[in-house]
This record gives sequence, structure tokens and C-alpha cells, in this order.
Amino acid sequence: MLLPIAVVTTAYLATKPTIVLVHGAFANASSWSKVVSSLQGKGYTVATVQDPMSSLADDVATTKRTLEKIKGSVVLVGHSYGGAVISEAATSNVKALVYVNAFAPDEGETLISLQKPYSPPPLGTALIPDSAGYLTIDPSKFRAVFCADVPEAEASVMAVTQGPVKADIFETLATAPARKSIPSWYVVGRQDQAINPDLERFMAKRRGAKTVETDASHVSFISRPKIVVNVILDAAETVMKGSG
Repeated sequence: MLLPIAVVTTAYLATKPTIVLVHGAFANASSWSKVVSSLQGKGYTVATVQDPMSSLADDVATTKRTLEKIKGSVVLVGHSYGGAVISEAATSNVKALVYVNAFAPDEGETLISLQKPYSPPPLGTALIPDSAGYLTIDPSKFRAVFCADVPEAEASVMAVTQGPVKADIFETLATAPARKSIPSWYVVGRQDQAINPDLERFMAKRRGAKTVETDASHVSFISRPKIVVNVILDAAETVMKGSG
């Protein structure tokens, strides 16, 4: 009786999708560390994407190269600007999308145009441009506008390790958003100071996403990793049920 059970269990485990994590602006792939370790502890294969933040096209291409290496189904997760990236990069093996405090533009929209109907978030007042057209967040304002619910020592490290982002990215038109038939999940941070939470709710509703709200800043995946991991697990389990 043990042999059939072992075979079934192995087959079931083999259906687990790979979780691919895409960081947002002013961050890097290591920012997902808490989520990565938790998912790996639950037996999932995880990949992170280190996007160059030089253009939306470059970031989409980089993400697609990661997806091309993966056999089997994928749950593709994006934080902040990374939501725009995953929306454009989703390939046929992507079976679920998870947006974490993220942009989810439709065709012809930009990240700037999406924000215009809403009260501007404080992040905009803290940006510093350089001579090459890249933006960073003023380190002295970083915690307040980006990660107010993260301990000060941790926020200080994030401020000095932030990745610059090309300003043009925020005015780039979305051209090929992921089809809405891909099941979506969305985490809204009620205390987000980088993207207006009402805009997050709008984008989530428009995509028909299963939505979870949390009293978190823009980096809910760092300050509330258990909540974000549970959302990703819900998406992964839905994919497994669909493939069974």
C-alpha cells in the first residue's frame, strides 16, 4: 500500500510551479530574501530577476530570459514597477500573476498616467535625478516614503543599496499587458506612500484579482512577508489544482 502513496506524492510534488520574483524600482533582487527563504522552506523552486532598470523593454527582456529557462508552470510575482514588467513579460508557461503593491497597466497607459486621477504619493517629492536621467530616492527621506514600517537599521541599508531607475520608464507606454484570463492576485498596502492605495485597488479590481489588504507600507513583502507568502502560496495551489 505504501508504494502507490509514494508515487502519488512524488507526482503531486512535481506539479509545484516555480515562483519567479521581479523586484521594483529603487530595489534589487535581494529585497525578496524573506519571501525566498520562506518559499524554499515549503519546497518551492524560486528564481529572482535582477532587472537593469534601464528601460521597460530591457527589463521585460531580462525577465523573459529567466522564464525561458524554466520547465513547467510559473507563478510570476512583481513588486511596484515590477508589476508593469510581469504584465509585459508573461509567457505561455505563466499560470498566475501576483502583484505586490504593484502597477498593472493596460495597453497605452503609463505609470504616470495611471497616477494622475489620484492624490500624488509622497515618494514623488523625494526623487533625485542624475546627469544620465536616472532617479534615486533621497536617502534622508527613504524610510518615510518607501518603507516606514521597516526597522530603521534595515531601512538605512535599503536606502544605500537602492537601485537607480531610468526616469523614462515611468512614461513608457504599456504595449502588451498580460491577458486577463491569467488568474491574478493583488496585495494592497494601506499605508503605501509610493503608490496611492486607491490606485492599487483600482488596478486590482480591473484585473479581476483576488485581493488582500494589509496595513503595510510600499514594501509589504519585507514588512509583512508572511502575508505576501500566503498570497503567493494561494496562487501556487490554485495552479496545482488546475494542472491536476
